[in-house]
Amino acid sequence: MRRRDFIKTVAGSAAWPLAARAQQSGKVSKVGYLWHAGSAKEEHPYYEAVIEGFTKLGYLNGRNIVLEHRFPDEKPERFASMAAELVAMNPDVLMGGSVASFYLLAATKTIPIVFMFVPDPVGMKLVTSLARPGGNVTGLSNFVSDLTERRLQLFTEVFPGLSRVAQLVNPNAPISRLNVESIRAAAEKLRLTIQTFEARTMDELKPAFDAMKVASMQGVTSGSAEGLQFSSREAIAKLALSNKLALCAFPRETFEPGALMSYAPDQLAICRRAAIYVDKILKGTRPSEIPVEGPTKFEFLINLKTAKALGIDVPSIMLSRADEVIE
Repeated sequence: MRRRDFIKTVAGSAAWPLAARAQQSGKVSKVGYLWHAGSAKEEHPYYEAVIEGFTKLGYLNGRNIVLEHRFPDEKPERFASMAAELVAMNPDVLMGGSVASFYLLAATKTIPIVFMFVPDPVGMKLVTSLARPGGNVTGLSNFVSDLTERRLQLFTEVFPGLSRVAQLVNPNAPISRLNVESIRAAAEKLRLTIQTFEARTMDELKPAFDAMKVASMQGVTSGSAEGLQFSSREAIAKLALSNKLALCAFPRETFEPGALMSYAPDQLAICRRAAIYVDKILKGTRPSEIPVEGPTKFEFLINLKTAKALGIDVPSIMLSRADEVIE
């Protein structure tokens, strides 16, 4: 499940920030991060993991680096205005999650950008290729589309008899189209009936789950941890359970509130590693020279307490294969 691409040096004409110059001049590097939720608390545990990544590399906020954080609270207009605000600060590097990265790129074609959690950076036109990103953008992908079929297959094995699956989608998220296409293709191979239900805001979640119940769905999958579904993870788990729907979550952070299962990359590891990408850029490497990296660690998680509440008898062989079983 490991995917990495290595490249030769790619020539570029833009002048990127060089750490060597910064150190010689006594300059403190500035990094801007555009988050998704409304506060650092709401971004737990990703916020802390990013800080941890910088700390492990010897960066201390306010001493040899300044970290500027902005929290748009999942509002498109705030994403745009805060991206522009960060660019106006003329930082050495910008960082952002899957949705935020698009707003950052729209705001600047010169300041280096490091993204996280983008499932298909090429298909979503953030980079030219994984090996040769080109331009001012590179980062770490969670390759959601590559994992879709495997996750759905595990879902059917954890939940014997599963045949009708709802897909919860936020149509405002750029990754939604990719998720819909990949899950439909996987469901066809696995002979599952898949139906899409939309929710753009937290207020639209309950009507979406009500519609799933009316449609006689047996399970529900989100397909990704885009901003709304991450910030609403506890509400989604409760709605799934109250409607007797088995929830297949992505990743651990959306599994923990009470989903039946999850199979996904370790996204905290991705957060920590993002700091390494920033460090490379601060030391003079162009983003176009740093290959997009995929996840190297994956977790298969099962919640037996949820299974019992739903009346699902999880096969013992699946429990033995899980990385972690919650009882």
